[in-house]
Amino acid sequence: MSESANRIYLILISVFITSLIVSNLIFQKFFGITVLGINFELSAGILFYPITFLVTDLVSEIYGAKKANQMVFIGVIASLFCLLIVSLANLLDATSWSPVDNEIFKLVFGNTSLAVGASMIAYLCAQFIDIRIYHFWKQITNNKHMWLRNNFSTICSQIIDTFLIIFLLCSGGAIEWSKFQSLFFQGFLFKMMIALIDTPIIYLCTYYLRKKLNLSFGQEIK
Repeated sequence: MSESANRIYLILISVFITSLIVSNLIFQKFFGITVLGINFELSAGILFYPITFLVTDLVSEIYGAKKANQMVFIGVIASLFCLLIVSLANLLDATSWSPVDNEIFKLVFGNTSLAVGASMIAYLCAQFIDIRIYHFWKQITNNKHMWLRNNFSTICSQIIDTFLIIFLLCSGGAIEWSKFQSLFFQGFLFKMMIALIDTPIIYLCTYYLRKKLNLSFGQEIK
């Protein structure tokens, strides 16, 4: 791999890991938004989590399945290290003058362990399925119709990811079971809207990277 290709790969990993970790840290804040006349109640984390699937598909397209899987494992390690840091910080006793006392810190980060645990289970299942389906359709279509493999892999993986993470958060008591059905359908529908939006983005990014790295159509960096 050339220095330029390696540098771009590291940038993509950085974007991937940042999106993954931040989504886990801000998941407890829910907000309401209306899109195309549809009212959504969503976790703040859902805004940035789809970026991970966009980056996964982009890495799969340019660098191949091996590098995409490698990035997923790096994401797991980074998330677990983040969990360790937050857990250790939670054990420290705040001073009397600390702007953030023990109760506030626990309120904000108290469910981080549950969030990371649920996210990791859903994340591993969804990301590996996304990569496998993406490359399956890439072979079937002989490297053509990138929109098809991008959207089909994302739809399948997002169904699994959305179901698992909400199911596990409800099971852990972080979210009430009465919210399960609405959060699942609204979360999945919102992610599908994002998937349609990111289709032209992945085309533009792929075109740029192939031109910059001197790759022919369908060629992957080995």
